[in-house]
Amino acid sequence: MKILGIESSSMVASVALLTDELITAEYTVNYKKTHSQTLLPMIDTVASMVELDLSELDAIAVSGGPGSFTGLRIGAATAKGLGLALDKPLIHVPTVDALAYNMYGCEGLVCPMMDARRGQVYAGIYRMKDGMEILKPQYAADLGELLDELGRMGEPVVFLGDGVPVSLDVIRQSCRVNFRLAPPHMNRQRAASVAALGAMYYRAGRTESAAEHTPDYLRLSQAERELAKRNEAAKGPVGK
Repeated sequence: MKILGIESSSMVASVALLTDELITAEYTVNYKKTHSQTLLPMIDTVASMVELDLSELDAIAVSGGPGSFTGLRIGAATAKGLGLALDKPLIHVPTVDALAYNMYGCEGLVCPMMDARRGQVYAGIYRMKDGMEILKPQYAADLGELLDELGRMGEPVVFLGDGVPVSLDVIRQSCRVNFRLAPPHMNRQRAASVAALGAMYYRAGRTESAAEHTPDYLRLSQAERELAKRNEAAKGPVGK
């Protein structure tokens, strides 16, 4: 089984190849580059390095959101284009699930946090010791409410993701349970986790066609929110 993983939901651009139970290649860059300029060359490099004919792929696993609207659209377009050209199914892997999967086997709770700005994070709550148990599926969370929920659960927690650095002061002040931060090689999105989790979904028959795939943004984009606000203001006060 060969699964290509694509991750572009944040500043991280990452491509990986899973062959049976082994990650045979991974190319990850966390730098200010446009994903539209990087993803296809990264896929070409990975394929060249491991002498992969893309027609040999069984499926393409793509980080399906939430995250950067632009990044997700670029990742989706790349995966859909490959899927259509190669006639291969896609595997929609929730971004926060894949981020949590970095911590497979970890004791206690795992809480990935992606910066959603405006005091919010994209997050989920997981238990990873014996597989991946989703205690709270990914959602757009108010940081304070998320920390309150973790406090009520009363278990040690590991935080990871790009939402941690911008939230760390609040976490230190408000988190009522013992917490740790994931180490550098595990604290950001990785296509290897997308591919590995995608392989599990593939075996379970959780695939979709390239035409069916759409990212899961979890909330409206800033432009859509501003348009809705302008439209609401244009209506004016409701008369009696």
